[in-house]
Amino acid sequence: MAETVFGLLCAGAMIAMRGVVNLWAPDSGPFAMIYPTVLIATVYSSWRGGLACFILSFVWMWYFVLPPHASFAFASASDPARVTLNGLMVLIILVFAEAFRRAVRNNADLAEEQLERRRVLMAELEHRTKNNFALVAALLEIQKKREDDPRLDSAFDDAIMRVRTFADAYSNLQYEQEEGAETAMRPYLGNLVSRVAKASLHDEVAVDCDIADLTLQRDIAVAIGLYVNEVIANCGKYGFADGRAGSILVTLQGTVDEWELKVIDDGAGDGAAPSAVSGGLGARLLNAFASQARAEHEAIIDRNGAKMILTARPTKS
Repeated sequence: MAETVFGLLCAGAMIAMRGVVNLWAPDSGPFAMIYPTVLIATVYSSWRGGLACFILSFVWMWYFVLPPHASFAFASASDPARVTLNGLMVLIILVFAEAFRRAVRNNADLAEEQLERRRVLMAELEHRTKNNFALVAALLEIQKKREDDPRLDSAFDDAIMRVRTFADAYSNLQYEQEEGAETAMRPYLGNLVSRVAKASLHDEVAVDCDIADLTLQRDIAVAIGLYVNEVIANCGKYGFADGRAGSILVTLQGTVDEWELKVIDDGAGDGAAPSAVSGGLGARLLNAFASQARAEHEAIIDRNGAKMILTARPTKS
């Protein structure tokens, strides 16, 4: 019904326009305006709208515009053939317009199906990635129990913590952002910081967040999440390892193309283990995550604590 009404409205609009044309060219091209009108009605509704538009506009043109006016009679012997030919041509346009409309719609449906399939595959990939990380952590736990050398405990604990950090990042990303290729950073980072702080820090360390309402690409969001995970885990391991009270502030400000992430703590600072300052595995991981996020990593560590900065700037053409 809606398609038919749309076709009739198109025909009515054409009739109104023809009334204006009749003021200065009353008998010229009696069927000329039907062609684009039927084309528009068919493309934007369906063959039903096009057919309704064709019937109303064609009958009106024949009766009111084709001489003699207000009659279905023919003024000359060639008029029957002319009317028939015009009617056939308009119907051909209607058929091709409907074929075009269906092709476009089928392509759109196919593209949507492919997009949905990619979403499902991406969700499955992230789910498997999270499970694989969890499996690796479990295997490391088993191997740790088999080793008798207590000096290996710290190395195993570091490896297990980082693998679980990766698993948490992917798990949280999948939970918060199940659709789309972009990630809202405020809920994603807020939940992630809360989880990793609970796992890595003692109760005397307060953690605050100031996250802008940004939406970033998923791969960049994953890298930022892993970066934050690693920094906060290092804060617990080095900055507040002696049980001291303190605070950590996580901020993300800027725009989609130019943003800056800061993780600031007032922990042990340069009084922590040397590997926490530079040269350790943690520092190399932070640089790797920065590269994945297409950003630059900077560490400022002094006696007042540590400030880890991740900065993304527009690429110069």
